[in-house]
Amino acid sequence: MNSSMKIFIIEDDHTLAGEISSALTRWGYETAAVKEFDNILEEFIQCRPQLVLMDINLPFYDGFYWCFKIRQVSKAPVLYISSRGGDGDKIMAMAQGGDDYVEKPFHLGLLKAKIQAMLRRTYEYKVKEQVFLGGDLHFDRDQQTLYQGEKEISLTRSERLVFTKLAEERPDVVSREDLMMILWETDEYVSDGTLTTLVSRLRSRLRAQCGQEIIGTRKGHGYFLL
Repeated sequence: MNSSMKIFIIEDDHTLAGEISSALTRWGYETAAVKEFDNILEEFIQCRPQLVLMDINLPFYDGFYWCFKIRQVSKAPVLYISSRGGDGDKIMAMAQGGDDYVEKPFHLGLLKAKIQAMLRRTYEYKVKEQVFLGGDLHFDRDQQTLYQGEKEISLTRSERLVFTKLAEERPDVVSREDLMMILWETDEYVSDGTLTTLVSRLRSRLRAQCGQEIIGTRKGHGYFLL
């Protein structure tokens, strides 16, 4: 399971939210916590997480309401974290689209196990095809297509071949010779300088469009995806 997946924390106890965020970061996940509790759905849409941790007792509207709203726009799994442990609450949580439930106080080890199981059930078959690159950026290896959220990022034929190889080998370094061989196999002559220019232009364009570095360089060896 790719541990760079993002988890959205909807918890109004700022101390607890901070503790959960720190633990998730140690486990290798990206995190984001809700800021405006009257605007949770919009923040969720902007965040595009792969999983949601949802408290029930929240300002303005409760977690049941927000789970229902999220389920209208996304299939991302929702794990409730709540001090309300009655059967009625658990039934309501599932009825509104929740996937699992953890009662407070909980052991962080249990939370980690629940998260791993939910992500595995939801994404295991997809992760083989998709490479998550941080934020809302991912590469679909089956389609050989790079996406920012739902928007496709246009790649030339040569860029697509190079990026696909880098995605297949991530996080390992792909040698310049291997990349040039892939391009030669398509009857396209590529010199050492041509490859340098191709990667440099692709890196600059992706940086400008996505606001982050995506392709790294191992001097004297080759390239890799960050």
